[in-house]
Amino acid sequence: MAILFQNTVFSGVAAQIDQCPQDGRPEIVMSGRSNVGKSSLVNALAGQRKIARISQTPGKTRQIVFFGVDQALYLVDLPGYGHAAVSHDKREALAQLADSYLTSDRPIALILLLLDIRIDPNANDRQMLAWLEQSGHPWRIVLTKTDKLSRSAALARQKAIAAALDLADMSELVLFSSKTKVGTDTIRALIEAAVSR
Repeated sequence: MAILFQNTVFSGVAAQIDQCPQDGRPEIVMSGRSNVGKSSLVNALAGQRKIARISQTPGKTRQIVFFGVDQALYLVDLPGYGHAAVSHDKREALAQLADSYLTSDRPIALILLLLDIRIDPNANDRQMLAWLEQSGHPWRIVLTKTDKLSRSAALARQKAIAAALDLADMSELVLFSSKTKVGTDTIRALIEAAVSR
C-alpha cells in the first residue's frame, strides 16, 4: 500500500482515551523516553520540518498527539517516559495515560520503540520492550540520533544494544537520523507493510 507521507496533518491531542480518534484508522505508535526524538521522527516521515513541535526540554509532550497521514493512518506520539523535570504525580499520570492507551482496544498496527543510540537502555526501556514482546503487536526498535556517531561507531552501538536487550535479529533495530534522514525510507516501508496486513 503506497502512502503519501507528505500528506501528514496534525489531527489533535487526547488527554484521556475517549478523546482519541474513533474512525478506526490503523495507528503507528511512537514510544520512548523523553527527548529521544519522537517528534523529529514524525517530521522526517512527513518530510516537513515543523508539523510536530520539537523541544529541547524533556517532558513537553503531556498528551497523546495524533497526526493523520494521507487519510490512511495515524502517527501517534505518546508522552515520553522517565523525565525528571516534572513532579512524581505528573509522571505517574503520564505513564497511566500511555498505559491506558496501549492496553485499550485501539487499532494499533505497529509500535516503534525509540532509543537514543548513544545511551544504554534503562529499566524503563527494558520494561517497555518486555511489554512489547508479550503484547502481540508488531514492533520495531528505532535507534535515533545516529548522525552523532560515525557509521562504524553506530553499527557497533547497534550490535551492543541488541546484545544488551537479548535480541538476536539485528533487523529489529533500525538506524535513524532526523538530520541525515538515514532510516526514514526503511521506517516508511515498515509502516506501509504494517497497515497492509
